[in-house]
Amino acid sequence: MKTLLRILGILLLLALGMGGWLAYEAHTFLITAPETPGREVFFDVPSGARLAQVSAGLVKQGLVTDARKLALLARYKKWENRLQAGRFALNTGWLPEKVLDELVNGHPVLYRVTVPEGLTWWQTGHLLEEAGLVRFEDFRKIVMDPDFLRRYGIPFTTAEGFLMPDTYLLKKNDVIDEAQARAVAGRMVDNFWRKTADIWPDGKRPGFGQAAQLKTWVILASIVEKETAIEAERPRVAGVYQNRLNKGMLLQADPTVIYGLGPAFSGNIRRRDLDDPNNFYNTYQRPGLPPGPICSFGTASLTAAVQPEAHNYLYFVAKFDGGEHVFSTNLNDHNKAVRQYLQNRRTGKSAAPDAR
Repeated sequence: MKTLLRILGILLLLALGMGGWLAYEAHTFLITAPETPGREVFFDVPSGARLAQVSAGLVKQGLVTDARKLALLARYKKWENRLQAGRFALNTGWLPEKVLDELVNGHPVLYRVTVPEGLTWWQTGHLLEEAGLVRFEDFRKIVMDPDFLRRYGIPFTTAEGFLMPDTYLLKKNDVIDEAQARAVAGRMVDNFWRKTADIWPDGKRPGFGQAAQLKTWVILASIVEKETAIEAERPRVAGVYQNRLNKGMLLQADPTVIYGLGPAFSGNIRRRDLDDPNNFYNTYQRPGLPPGPICSFGTASLTAAVQPEAHNYLYFVAKFDGGEHVFSTNLNDHNKAVRQYLQNRRTGKSAAPDAR
């Protein structure tokens, strides 16, 4: 019995000692800055970043000394899911709680926002408004402003297609006004010209003297972007539409019809939509390319439009939802592929014909 009590006593002492050591470690962590004097460090928090990822990044940049302890502190304060996205001005002389408080309750010097490929200008405007970076009406006004379009070499009536998809770190002014929208839109168009610089033939950015060719490339790139998410297929899709243009065939591209229906599009194309000649973007009724781009696109789609694959295909249809396409040189083979698509749909797969 005495032996058992002795063992229990030892275990109790060990537990108390361990608890005391943990308390000392936690206290030391909370009251000790990584550096004295400190230095300013800009730290980026990606959208949707996990606490463990952020904590490890803070340690790597010398802003805290222990990622695990910072994560425990965040959980204790119930802040683990409240991290803001953006670029923050932090200091290695701050205590851990101040660093964490700044990421949760502070104001980023730059706000991070991701604009994905395939958005229309109005979808982009709403996304930026939701991020608190612009007012939608200001953004709409700027992307249609003739002076803005002329300044940035855009040969259309809107900046559609030139609002480069990317992840941006943007400053949020105290007053969100038209000047802020102009700055954001200008940043996106500047990024378009920068990222596409190596795509243009001879490495030369098209000027207003080449407006017709620029229009063709940009419009075609936007259609390619909407037609396939598979990068390897994009030159082939561009080739299909180039072949149709060369033969004087209607493009018959559903995404152009959808764009012409505007923000009110319900999600389903109806027969009367395809038959409507008053929709300027209805490529089932109107020959040639539509009057302008239909979305923002990535560099892969523009490369495909500038250098379409040479082939004899005139039709394509998806095999199944989100998957590869079957390309055909004649209507008979295309109809067979469509029947296979319908069979896939009946068996549970879902896809939609992309060109007819």
